[in-house]
Amino acid sequence: MLEVAPICAAEALVDGGMGVRFRAERAGVPVSAFAVRHEGKVYAYENACAHIPVELDYRDGEFFDLSRRYLVCATHGAYYAPETGVCLGGPCPGRKLAPIGVIERDGAIWLGA
Repeated sequence: MLEVAPICAAEALVDGGMGVRFRAERAGVPVSAFAVRHEGKVYAYENACAHIPVELDYRDGEFFDLSRRYLVCATHGAYYAPETGVCLGGPCPGRKLAPIGVIERDGAIWLGA
């Protein structure tokens, strides 16, 4: 079981800025995940492209495209809506990133519903 600790300080996530990578569990199996802030809200997903499950970020924490409006897979060029994880273009339109429940409280980002 993963240790209960904050993913990061809330101030570490800036709108359209660098994301924070962390480990989560899916059906008891550890998975790579990331959290980003978009339009003031924090979103988190498994760090796996919906096309072929490779990590999205080419460099640790770089999940947004150059416009800072979309999440992008550095390998496939698939781009996703940050607020839903739905692929809007590239090799897997309509597929979704797997969401990870997070909450923002007490100045930190936590795993949660």
